Amino acid sequence: MKITDLRRPARCYAVALLAVLAIGATATPAPAEPPTTTPFTTPNTDGCPQKSLPPAPIDTSEVPAPGQPTPAPLPIPAPAIGGTRLAECGVVLPRSAPPAPQDISATAWLVADLDTGEVLAAKDPHGRYRPASTIKVLLATLALRTLDLNKVVVGTRADADVDGTRVGIGPGGHYTNRQLMQALIMASGNDAAHAIATQLGGDAATVAKLNELAKSLRAMDTRVATPSGLDGPGMSTSAYDLAVVFREAMTIPLFAELIHTEQVDFPGFPADPGLPGDADRPGYPIGNDNQLLYNYDGALGGKTGYTDDARQTFVAAAQRYGRRLVVSLLQADVRPVRPWEQAARLLDYGFGLPSGVSVGALPGAVVPQREHSAVALAAPPVSGTNPSAMPHAEQGGIGTRTLLIAGGIVAILVLLAGARRANRRR
Repeated sequence: MKITDLRRPARCYAVALLAVLAIGATATPAPAEPPTTTPFTTPNTDGCPQKSLPPAPIDTSEVPAPGQPTPAPLPIPAPAIGGTRLAECGVVLPRSAPPAPQDISATAWLVADLDTGEVLAAKDPHGRYRPASTIKVLLATLALRTLDLNKVVVGTRADADVDGTRVGIGPGGHYTNRQLMQALIMASGNDAAHAIATQLGGDAATVAKLNELAKSLRAMDTRVATPSGLDGPGMSTSAYDLAVVFREAMTIPLFAELIHTEQVDFPGFPADPGLPGDADRPGYPIGNDNQLLYNYDGALGGKTGYTDDARQTFVAAAQRYGRRLVVSLLQADVRPVRPWEQAARLLDYGFGLPSGVSVGALPGAVVPQREHSAVALAAPPVSGTNPSAMPHAEQGGIGTRTLLIAGGIVAILVLLAGARRANRRR
């Protein structure tokens, strides 16, 4: 008897035992653990709940200072800026377009062509929400057009003590305005925002200038209350306005460069002479906090934001197939996927639509608003293809490829008929 034959019974017993165990496990399943979170649902905005004001705050950050009045709601432009369809508060898509991406927790969002200004799709585009640090895009636009970027600024204790996210400006540190812009745009430093606002005349003067700039851009849902984006009385913006502001900022070459930069070195600062034993702080690298930049092919850059009242906010742009799109998100959450991943899905959706499709336009759009037929929007392309560059045959028409195939078949039939006639003559 072979050794392998001696092993066969033992192997059969083992298989039988495993089968019994499997049956027992199937018959008496372990009790399922209750879910730890409520099911995700995309916020419904069909009833225009934020037409005039952002959602009610959850803290006291928007309580006016003593003696100051509560700001009245901003006027609602009529007709809606950007086109009549952008007055809608639910999901706004081109006629017969595929459904919008799922798993988007942002209460409001918008996708637009960065160059033509065409709005491709949106949800509650003019609904009013808090911007958080995405308002730094507006501050960067003002500062880049106002300040001498080579000027050296000395850090102050007021810079170092601001609330919220800080890049690490220290009293006595020396920083060029270009470095402050890097800290503002890449690392969302509120201390950098304070140092920049100080040069623009202080917080109150800077806020007034930012509101003037927003109006000049036709961002009429936007009211700035703080230069850094921290919540304040009357603070608001919209998904439409965020796209408008980002589009304007991207016309400044240095902004486009800094928003796309992954890492730079930032200066340290000297020891505080008032603190015995304090030591000098050496310089250190700072990185871009926008994960879309690292994880999405064609990403051009973007700006993140968060406060307790604003929740997650985000605005960014990407380039594919010779097109540049901008996407904005307001009042998002980190589930079911993080905001930058939600932005990626919306960008994919926008790139999947044919060129020229729109539901509205950003101010100064260079092409007229128009909408394509259901045939042109029958289905999105497969991932990695550009619908506007696809051959006509692949978009549902007869196309050159089909004509060539038909012509080849006819030619073969003609040759066969000629050969048959020649054989008959022979």
